[in-house]
Amino acid sequence: MAPEAAYEVAPEAAHWLLIGNSRWHWASQGLDGWRTWHAPPGFGIGGAPLAALRKDGLKLAGWAAVGPIPDQVGLDDSARMGLADIPLQAMPPWLGVDRALVGWRAWQLSGAPVLVADAGTALSLTRVDAAGQFVGGRLMAGAALQLRALAEGTAQLPQARVPKGTADCMPSEMAAGLWPMETEAAMGSGVLWGMAGAIALAAQQVWAEQPDCQIWLTGGDGAQLEPLLAGWLGARSGLEGRLQWAPDLALEALAALRPGPGR
Repeated sequence: MAPEAAYEVAPEAAHWLLIGNSRWHWASQGLDGWRTWHAPPGFGIGGAPLAALRKDGLKLAGWAAVGPIPDQVGLDDSARMGLADIPLQAMPPWLGVDRALVGWRAWQLSGAPVLVADAGTALSLTRVDAAGQFVGGRLMAGAALQLRALAEGTAQLPQARVPKGTADCMPSEMAAGLWPMETEAAMGSGVLWGMAGAIALAAQQVWAEQPDCQIWLTGGDGAQLEPLLAGWLGARSGLEGRLQWAPDLALEALAALRPGPGR
């Protein structure tokens, strides 16, 4: 995959990395503000090869991994963050560090119970109570995995892409695009609406127990899910504004916990 854009490592910037299952997620904060990138494994800030960035003097304030770490990648182990570095209470030892990061950060920002939907390679739902304790969650395949399973497990369905814009699956008024005629569009619409439905049902169940629970959405497919969920909430009296969309919540958590020199 070609680099997204050239990027010069600024000596005054702080950098963070989350190694995901299918992409590497980067953040940089310098004099020009906060920037984020999402690159294939082995590529870094701005899409440049990691080896080139290390040669230019890249140093990480903090990093974490849920996906595989390539051999000889050369990351500083002292900057790596694990569950023990995240102040989320009552975490089981098998919890993914990405879920711990987003759960803690959403709770910290909300000051209330939270349900965090992280729509990446997997769709994870993570609950944190008012006291900042992990209280469980759910996991299901993300959009790309679901579409791949449909293509590989059937004789006639194609390999469909995840819709990139809401018009692909939900034009205005949430009506005309609900039932696509074309197979690939029907697959994309079905997967995204199914994921949105799973999050909406979880929200309903949580609100029955904790009416003050805040719903947070993050992750690579969150941009496609956000209008579906916002429309569902907007159609129900009293639920407007109950969804917080934070595309880089895990990176924000890394930066908050490991702010870097002088921050």
